[in-house]
Amino acid sequence: MSTSSKLTIDDKTLDFPVKHGSIGPDVYDISKLYAQSGAFTYDPGFTSTASCESKITYIDGDEGVLLYRGYPIEQLAEHGDFLETCYLLLYGELPSAAQKHAFVDNVTHHTMVHDQMNRFFLGFRRDAHPMAIMVASVGALSAFYHDSTDISDETQRMIAQIRMIAKMPTLAAMAYKYSIGQPFVYPKNDLDYASNFLRMCFAVPCEEYKVNPILARALDRIFTLHADHEQNASTSTVRLAGSSGANPFACIAAGIACLWGPAHGGANEAALKMLSEIGTPDNVAKYVAKAKDKNDPFRLMGFGHRVYKNYDPRARIMQKTTHEVLSELGIKDDPLLDVAIELEQIALKDDYFIEKKLYPNIDFYSGITLKAMGFPTSMFTVLFALARTVGWIAQWKEMIEDPSQKIGRPRQLYVGSPKRDYMPVSQRS
Repeated sequence: MSTSSKLTIDDKTLDFPVKHGSIGPDVYDISKLYAQSGAFTYDPGFTSTASCESKITYIDGDEGVLLYRGYPIEQLAEHGDFLETCYLLLYGELPSAAQKHAFVDNVTHHTMVHDQMNRFFLGFRRDAHPMAIMVASVGALSAFYHDSTDISDETQRMIAQIRMIAKMPTLAAMAYKYSIGQPFVYPKNDLDYASNFLRMCFAVPCEEYKVNPILARALDRIFTLHADHEQNASTSTVRLAGSSGANPFACIAAGIACLWGPAHGGANEAALKMLSEIGTPDNVAKYVAKAKDKNDPFRLMGFGHRVYKNYDPRARIMQKTTHEVLSELGIKDDPLLDVAIELEQIALKDDYFIEKKLYPNIDFYSGITLKAMGFPTSMFTVLFALARTVGWIAQWKEMIEDPSQKIGRPRQLYVGSPKRDYMPVSQRS
């Protein structure tokens, strides 16, 4: 197997190493291209550029494969739980029974936030978007927890990791409660991760709240499915911020801000709006025709994926979860689900979808499920951020511990004005 590649520029032949991953395509190491040739590569969106080495997540978009540390996402979501997946992403192996117990106990006893954070929330307008609150409140954690901001200290890094996984549900629930004008609900240590979050979101002081185990299991599965997704936009943002030496709370806040974009974390909300616009299964054929019409602005949301060119492996699990939730809640004739099923059937049979490989992705079903649970659309991306925090933290941890990591500094192709001389304003026409 070749370990180098050759590139000829202006009759000069350059040799570049070829790196081989444990699985997946080879990578051509062009890190010394500029030094040897004086030229850069041009790759908008970095779609053909590997920015790092990683052992955390592997995606094969052509085959519809997603692995966390080598384990298929289907197996983890079906047989494991979210905190077990958190341990796997952080430390590389599934925990033993004793390790899992210790990890869960550690996370559980860090779920409280500093009481002064309550007053911090009062600075927001009552109708502030929950994602705006999340960006600010997560960044503000560095002002409250000074003992876990020194990234050179391994112990402080570990404490910061646990704190963010533990406190993110509390902050997310607080953002939700604040947005609807209800009092904050404190976490309870006798509840599991997902059950605790549901209670903090939907309990009120005037009556007892009993967690539905079916909904808790479904939410835990949703968290697992969203825990990490390789070097996506928000993860790359976290790594880029972390490469400067920024504290971990600031890095995760940066990731949340990136996730807020509708092209990234807001896709499930967009899919739900699309299903509502279609209205009934009878209208599906008409809207599919509109989607095929290049001159029509309508676009089908929740289909296709920038990475997956096959069926999103998470979508199959999400579809099953959606049916479980709707059945548990007694929602037998949900028009949005009926539209979704009709659309899915067309997508799997219609030549237009097959040729373009437009398969349903996870966002296609997650919005319906979260809506059925009682979450408003403004909270969808917040829940995404909650789940993705462990992936961001694992990627940040890996980057910090990588001795070859450098501060991120992409290059550019400059197309502006060439050098010119300044003229006093009196001489300008």
